[in-house]
Amino acid sequence: MPQLPVRIAGDESTMPLLLNKTTDQRIVHHGTWEQFQLIQKGFDGSPGVHLFFYDGTIEILMPGREHEIFASIIGYLVTTFLTEQGIFFQPTRSMTQEKSGVVSAQADESYCIGSVKPIPDLSIEVVFTSGGISKLERYQALGVPEVWFSEDGLLQFYHLQDSNYEPVERSQLPGLTELDPDLLKRCILMAETDAGEAIRRFRREIER
Repeated sequence: MPQLPVRIAGDESTMPLLLNKTTDQRIVHHGTWEQFQLIQKGFDGSPGVHLFFYDGTIEILMPGREHEIFASIIGYLVTTFLTEQGIFFQPTRSMTQEKSGVVSAQADESYCIGSVKPIPDLSIEVVFTSGGISKLERYQALGVPEVWFSEDGLLQFYHLQDSNYEPVERSQLPGLTELDPDLLKRCILMAETDAGEAIRRFRREIER
């Protein structure tokens, strides 16, 4: 199996990044913002690699097959709902969300809703290799209004209120408040065995 070595300036250790895996490959390393920028340059033009930095922690994530499947399905369902509702949106997917010197993140899916903004209104992460809630701090530093985590067939919604994230039963974002979280969860689980049927079921339900 080929490996892509990642070296951080001033650190003699090598972090091997395994390629072509079906499961998530995740590396966490302590480093500075300057070191993180060197890693970003090293991975420039490498699709599928997600990079994160916050509070001196560098994370490199290569999503596996199931991770990518679930992320794509969730993104498709959310996009379908916003389209059917006639809401203006811009799908920004895994674009880099960044405050220079402080924080950088790449969600699995992200959306600007209502208007185009430098920081998306919604970031969505599929979690397989590490806890979701622990990642909220970096999105809080970015000021992302809402974050969703999909883990073990469950969806968790967090909305930013008074600079802190509060768990909510459903999205509080304009255009998504009418999205039934139970329907979304059921269709995500269905997609594990039949993505096409999950999408068809979702369309039928929201068109009622």
